Amino acid sequence: MSRIPKKFADLKAQGRKALIPFITAGDTEPALTVPLMHALVEGGADIIELGVPFSDPMADGPTIQRSSERALAHKVRLRDVIAMVAEFRKTNADTPVVLMGYANPIEAMGYDLFCREARAAGVDGVLTVDYPPEEAGEFTAKLAEHELDPIFLFSPTTPESRLDAIARQARGFVYYVSLKGVTGAANLDLAEVAAKLPRIRAHCNLPVGVGFGIRDAETAARVAAVADAVVIGSRIVQEIEQSPRERVADNVKQFVAGVRAALDKQ
Repeated sequence: MSRIPKKFADLKAQGRKALIPFITAGDTEPALTVPLMHALVEGGADIIELGVPFSDPMADGPTIQRSSERALAHKVRLRDVIAMVAEFRKTNADTPVVLMGYANPIEAMGYDLFCREARAAGVDGVLTVDYPPEEAGEFTAKLAEHELDPIFLFSPTTPESRLDAIARQARGFVYYVSLKGVTGAANLDLAEVAAKLPRIRAHCNLPVGVGFGIRDAETAARVAAVADAVVIGSRIVQEIEQSPRERVADNVKQFVAGVRAALDKQ
């Protein structure tokens, strides 16, 4: 079993919501990734979403696209990302790590080899944006064989007929994309989020995380009032992009700590 179910169970027992920050592996340089992962945990992260750099990230806005470009300039590939998780695990055995990315690198590596190496490194879940449930059966079966959780996306336009299909394959938690657009967009409608989550929960008994468009502690707290987890990506990547190298880990830690404090007050 992955670390994800236990993490959510522990948080539920404490009356707390999960904070899931995203960073792109290898941004702005490979040597920063593991220190940044530890900074996220020190700031209060419950689960880390680690992006696998990709040249054509269809779901990502300009901020995360630039982070992939910076990582790819250092030739960071899927195997490198897995190695970063293994390095992180040398001093952190508890914080769940979810790899987020696209199908091509996994297809190139092969399902079996990817799953074996990801599991051995300490990965807990895999969110692959462009694997729809109708085409993901072989992959999710291989993930299950290696005790890795497939994380699936729901969107504002997901029809009722697909909710059950997604819920049948999902493990760990499900991720509700809170807006019609790419990561980092600024048109988050909190009322719509609150209205959609009961419909998702009627079909799926997993925790529901909400992401896309959450850029500050206040918004995160309002989302956490109706969700089980809050996912923040572009705002953290922006902090990495704009911070001096000697300050980047501290700046990221401080931002995450502010969000964590807001979640714990709500």
